[in-house]
Amino acid sequence: MDFDFSDDQAQLRDAVRKWVDKGYDFERRRTIVKAGGFDRSAYNELAELGLAGLYISEADGGLGMGPVEGMVVMEELGRGIVLEPLAQTLIAGGVIGGYAGADVKAAWLPKIASGEALVVLAQQERGARYRLDACKTTATPAGSGWTVSGAKSVVPAGDRADAFIVPAVANGQIALFLVERSAASTQGYGTQDGGRAAEVSLKNAPASLITTDGLAALEHAVDIGIAAVCAEAVGVMDKTVALTVDYMNTRKQFGVAIASFQALRHRVADMKMQLELARSMSFYASLKLNAPAAERRRAMARAKVQLGNSMRYVGQQSVQLHGGIGVTDEYIGSHYFKKLTQLELTFGDTLHHLGEVSARMEDTAGVFA
Repeated sequence: MDFDFSDDQAQLRDAVRKWVDKGYDFERRRTIVKAGGFDRSAYNELAELGLAGLYISEADGGLGMGPVEGMVVMEELGRGIVLEPLAQTLIAGGVIGGYAGADVKAAWLPKIASGEALVVLAQQERGARYRLDACKTTATPAGSGWTVSGAKSVVPAGDRADAFIVPAVANGQIALFLVERSAASTQGYGTQDGGRAAEVSLKNAPASLITTDGLAALEHAVDIGIAAVCAEAVGVMDKTVALTVDYMNTRKQFGVAIASFQALRHRVADMKMQLELARSMSFYASLKLNAPAAERRRAMARAKVQLGNSMRYVGQQSVQLHGGIGVTDEYIGSHYFKKLTQLELTFGDTLHHLGEVSARMEDTAGVFA
């Protein structure tokens, strides 16, 4: 199997990396955090690069690219710990493009691709943990459309988004709906990594039906998100390792750089090993994103387990090797650590996905004839 990137993929990586390095430095990020954790102008810059239309067909105004390109982009955004939720845009493009009717596609895909509309997934409910089939939000027919009532929690950029993809129970089964933010009540707040989320309340909110096969579509949406999170985490860890090595080469103790201490060098070697394990599983997740549902779901759970273990190890070792400065707000390394901590919980923590891996094992797993 060829794991080399194509020329187009390499050029895409370079374009995003240049934007992160030149247009999204630590000071700009700090300013965005102080302003609430989301900057529409920064998001529009991502859209101008074509990234908002990555998973949207060319006929609908997008680039018509696939999971590998998504992985390339998210890894670079991870290196810059970019706050704007492009992963949510990838989810919206994939779900609306893959499951919605022609009218919803025509109304929303061009606006998503251009950056005019930010559409985010609002699936989390209190008490549901990470179960996708636990849904108390309900949908009721209303004339030629629908209304949706319920509450969703920790919705990324929920008070700044233009619309939500909302799972709700309709006629006894989960369906997916698109609800405009103007029809909802939102309460925004900052998140641990400096980003933004909101509690979203819906009361007889007008909604457009995306699909009645809501659980399958929701699982696919979350799997797109998991693959994006895995790639983003690789970028965050890559930069975290680099920061740690740079610090060890400059920090002196007993008159020499601490990078010369063999015991610490071994710990850095272990960090790099965890990074490469994570990178390989991120590749695996992206390559399985278009596989049949059962195979895809197994792959995402496996990838998230390894990424969770790697994120925890790399983040904690970085803090230990830095010492006290590693957790100060003034030092950029602490923000990478917070980002890794949050990504480990996003779309299911390590323990949840370990249970998913166990539940999805084949009957013959581990048995050799």
